[in-house]
Amino acid sequence: MSNSASATKRHKQSEVRRIKNRAVKSAARTCAKKYLVAVGEKDAEKAQGLLRDLTKQLDTAARKGIISKNAAARKKSRMQKFYNISFA
Repeated sequence: MSNSASATKRHKQSEVRRIKNRAVKSAARTCAKKYLVAVGEKDAEKAQGLLRDLTKQLDTAARKGIISKNAAARKKSRMQKFYNISFA
């Protein structure tokens, strides 16, 4: 339990931020799973649309500081490479 009012407030704020950050990360992971399924089914149009959505999700997470810029770039690069190999 926190000892001061300011510590209590900071704890509440950190909990709210943690929940929001979890939601953003979870949305990105869900989008990645849907993309991988579409690539596995060899559905190029659907995969391309989901790749666009995934890129947007990762960029948003990086902009908000939830994941680092390099992590977002690395994930986008790997997903793009997977697309290129699958539909080459």
